Amino acid sequence: MTDRRRLLLVALIAFAAAIAGAFIGRAYVARQAPVETELHSLLHQQLDLDARQQARIEAIEARFAIRRQALELQLRADNARLADAIQAEHGYGPQVQAAVDHSHQAMGELQKETLEHIFAMRGVLRRDQAALFDQAVVKALTAKQR
Repeated sequence: MTDRRRLLLVALIAFAAAIAGAFIGRAYVARQAPVETELHSLLHQQLDLDARQQARIEAIEARFAIRRQALELQLRADNARLADAIQAEHGYGPQVQAAVDHSHQAMGELQKETLEHIFAMRGVLRRDQAALFDQAVVKALTAKQR
């Protein structure tokens, strides 16, 4: 076999492996869309919001985006503190425990504020729209994780 053919064969094998890896990754590793993403898709694509509803929901989303970003920054800072504690203690000591507890507070706050955000958006909907929204919330929260 010539060097050119050998190179082509290696390139084809590498390409096939990359394609297989992508399919396997999508099938077994890809995460489901977060509940919030699914709900926003429902809101903006399926519920036929009127202009007033759309404006109110956009205002709710804008306020939440700012708060979510602040909480996510807090979680990143908490993770950095946890990493420092792990590096200092090399085990589950008091610094690690305190860092974990602190990060759980921020996680809980993010979850609570996300739920408040979801209920605020629900409050903008008509009864028929809210029924569909509620079904999507239940489905998203009870869906089997991959």
